Amino acid sequence: MWFMRQAGRSLPEYRRTRADVPMLEACARPDMITEITMQPVRRYGVDAAIFFSDIVVPLKAIGIDLDIKPGVGPVVAEPIRDADGIKRLREIEPDDIPFIREAVGQLTGELGDTPLIGFAGAPFTLASYLIEGGPSKNHEHTKALMYGEPELWDELMRRLASITVGFLRTQIEAGASAVQLFDSWVGALSAEDYRASVLPYSSWIFNRLSEYEVPRIHFGVGTGELLGMLGEAGADVVGADWRIPVDQAAERVGPGKAVQGNLDPATVFAPWEVVAERTRDILARGRAAEGHIFNLGHGVLPSTDPDQLQRLTEFVHEQSVS
Repeated sequence: MWFMRQAGRSLPEYRRTRADVPMLEACARPDMITEITMQPVRRYGVDAAIFFSDIVVPLKAIGIDLDIKPGVGPVVAEPIRDADGIKRLREIEPDDIPFIREAVGQLTGELGDTPLIGFAGAPFTLASYLIEGGPSKNHEHTKALMYGEPELWDELMRRLASITVGFLRTQIEAGASAVQLFDSWVGALSAEDYRASVLPYSSWIFNRLSEYEVPRIHFGVGTGELLGMLGEAGADVVGADWRIPVDQAAERVGPGKAVQGNLDPATVFAPWEVVAERTRDILARGRAAEGHIFNLGHGVLPSTDPDQLQRLTEFVHEQSVS
């Protein structure tokens, strides 16, 4: 088990480490990446570390003018909505991200037998930020481009898929034990649109990473109706959010895949008896899957009590060996 966003604002040690340091600066400092990645491993005893980064780091590294604004998220200075804008998306090279190699090397030395999970954003979610200029509820500009200019969309997605592969390859070659492709916004699409306009690019990413023989995880938010295709894309593990029981998620994902998830992150604010009961249910349902990684159904919320997550970690470990 591990928690998405286990390294982050819920930890007082994280807030001390990040004090007065902008997010993208923190993501480019190997010492800070290493410290923040290690914090939840030390505190909780989780079974894996997730590399501290952000999905827009590779875009920043190739020269896209963007920032992460507190309380807002990634904001792009000049949204990309035409062919000239897409041409700004060049290939990412190892020399663009030396801090990634250095941080992964430091982490694998500190973690010992604990796996390090590499991390990247998926093309659709990256495209949405680039096209909308920031977070969006409706993704209207993104869908307009996807529906109305399919050739331009194809070029954009191909370039983003290539950048994503380069970013993940750097982490794997530096020593990451597994990787997760995170598609935050893809649940905004219908199954038909996902199959036509997103699946080919996610599949290409996983295919290009298959040569490394490291486990590959695919996760999206609000993807209950897409789980079968997320599995079809080629990952070894498919993450499910909290909106679908994990045994049903396993059925939709299909054979040959493990499932990750899926306690509602808000559950940990309830009394412990409720947390324990819901966790037992997820663990019991998880036995229907060919493999089950216990996780939240999305990221740890900033106001989460770390002691509750530590208790949850211990409880899952106890239940898993009983």
